[in-house]
Amino acid sequence: MTTISTNKWSFDNLIKNVLCFTHPDKSWIPDISMTWTQRFFAQVLTYGEIPKHVAFIMDGYRSYGEKNYISVQESYAKGFDKLVETLQWCLHLGIKEVTVYAFSSHKQTQEENDALFEELKTFLEERDRLNELGVCINFFGSIKKSPDDLVKLFAKSMLITKQNNKISLNVAFSYTGHDELTNAFNQISNGIKNNDLEESDLSVEILDNCMYTYPSPPPDLLIRTSGETRLSDFMLWQCSYSYIYFTPVLWPEFIAWDFMIPIFMYQKNVRAFMRYKLPTKRLSSRAEKFVESVQQNRLNSLYTNAC
Repeated sequence: MTTISTNKWSFDNLIKNVLCFTHPDKSWIPDISMTWTQRFFAQVLTYGEIPKHVAFIMDGYRSYGEKNYISVQESYAKGFDKLVETLQWCLHLGIKEVTVYAFSSHKQTQEENDALFEELKTFLEERDRLNELGVCINFFGSIKKSPDDLVKLFAKSMLITKQNNKISLNVAFSYTGHDELTNAFNQISNGIKNNDLEESDLSVEILDNCMYTYPSPPPDLLIRTSGETRLSDFMLWQCSYSYIYFTPVLWPEFIAWDFMIPIFMYQKNVRAFMRYKLPTKRLSSRAEKFVESVQQNRLNSLYTNAC
């Protein structure tokens, strides 16, 4: 009689991990936001290729408010609760990095801006939730254009969660992709003028490293809610080879099933689009020093607001 050894792929292990309500390597993760059936299918997904970095365009607040006869601020409150829930799903699946489009620098109504700012403050002030999940939070964009009290809170949140290492949450705030590209070009142009760079250093790689998002890798998967099928100037450069999934579900109504479907579609298609990614070249030591300086200046500029 042949004996089959128990391993990661065994059905017994799969059931055991689901019954424990945890990812096999992440026993500390609370999973209260998923039903037993959702946990089962999430566990099945972990045996396939999981994206390391997932980005979200969290859209549909206004429609959700109108649909449920609630204020804009209440819609944003539901949205930030949904973000915490989504981070739990990501932790369960083993996703290490999440980027969200929180606020575009394109014009919105003052009522929407005020409501968003207020709920974002509440979200950041409840740091116990983020620390409990092991979330390291980062902000990028034209941060200095934001209200001073908000910038100070951004900086403090980054400092306080800096040591967390379970999952990274990148928040794009006062951000557009065009502004990011323009800033990167200006940084490189100034580097050449100041003799910190030479023309031979110009490459795709140095442009990558001068983006607001550095040193994060490009998203493997981008999900946009609410039925809109456009990028809205979000991470235009970084999403060149990302798998993009559009769903009609409004962000505050986004549930675990709505998250697992694009994960499955990513797994189904990942081999097809991964081959189009170009190999990266190593920067010269001069260019590496320049990139490090750009990044440090950006962080220093933000952290001075935490004092």
